[in-house]
Amino acid sequence: MEEERILELKPIGIIHSPYPSRGQAPRQGAGREEICQVELFKEFEEGLRDMERFSHIILIYWFHKSKGYSLMVTPSWDTKPHGLFTSRSPDRPCPLGLSVVELVAREGNILKVKGLDAI
Repeated sequence: MEEERILELKPIGIIHSPYPSRGQAPRQGAGREEICQVELFKEFEEGLRDMERFSHIILIYWFHKSKGYSLMVTPSWDTKPHGLFTSRSPDRPCPLGLSVVELVAREGNILKVKGLDAI
């Protein structure tokens, strides 16, 4: 049996979104007009230099409200169970999310983005 591997992740910022809960977040962020803010901690601000030259950015984030997982899930678009990895469920063995979002503006260490479905 393979030895369990542990990865350590260091947060570099916080996402501020208009969605207070999973039930209020859209199923898909693409095409959404709501503005979310991605606040990088001040010590990482220099790493954002020239970011405003891009129209879109890739965000990788932690599903902080994920509570366990099941390998079979019934997604909202069907009535029968499917494998977890065929779904957009945030409840995963390693709860990481990825979104390609539109960069609207940068104000110091704050990125304003559209198209994000994170809470």
